[in-house]
Amino acid sequence: MPIPEDVTGEEIDKDVRQELQSLPKTLADDVAKNLVMVARLIDEDPEGAYGYSKVALRLASRVAAVREAAGFAAYANQKYSEALAEFRAARRMTGSAELWPVMADCERGLGRPEKALDMAGAPEVHKLDKAGQVEMRLVAAGARRDMGQLDAAIVTLQSPELASNSVQPWTARLRYAYADALLAAGREGEAREWFAKAVEADRDGSTDASDRLAELDGVDFVDALDETGEESEEAAAEQEKAEQDKAEQDKADGDED
Repeated sequence: MPIPEDVTGEEIDKDVRQELQSLPKTLADDVAKNLVMVARLIDEDPEGAYGYSKVALRLASRVAAVREAAGFAAYANQKYSEALAEFRAARRMTGSAELWPVMADCERGLGRPEKALDMAGAPEVHKLDKAGQVEMRLVAAGARRDMGQLDAAIVTLQSPELASNSVQPWTARLRYAYADALLAAGREGEAREWFAKAVEADRDGSTDASDRLAELDGVDFVDALDETGEESEEAAAEQEKAEQDKAEQDKADGDED
């Protein structure tokens, strides 16, 4: 697959670059460029990212970072079985529990929420950093919802991280998930409060909390814009007709003179 000229391979994380040092330099550079393309495209063009991940995988399947990138690319394309296999391979190579939450979410994607819950209670969770533990909590709550256990999902999300006033990278998503679960349980007033709190924490627009809050408040931005657009078109048409009538009247007056 073509690599844009502005991609050098130097853009990748230094730890990944270090992993690639086990490869011949030319090969390492090629793999690095493909990994850069995976990272660049995975949000906006997951299919493209998946294509580049397959190239990297073909070139260096024994590099953990490559298996991890391939896993995330497959995950972004909802190829959960493939993603899970790649994450497991990466975990075997590194011995790290870092991928445990996303592996559990793959189990959810494969229709096995019970397995995801088992993983949420496994010893590996204690090896995760705070961000990983919050992510595991989100996956567990999602699994509860998959099983129709709304109240249990709400309880799962209740945690010191949710109650904290400090804003961390995971805060907006955690508050959003809690608000969404409350709303699904029919607790609209509490849901509105937590969507508002999610908006406060969502500094990079990672959720649509503001839209959900507007819906609860009965604000319909699309309709308002449509009505404004229609009114503007009507006003423009009236103005154009008035100008035409004036021009015709001026012409008639001129002819009379």
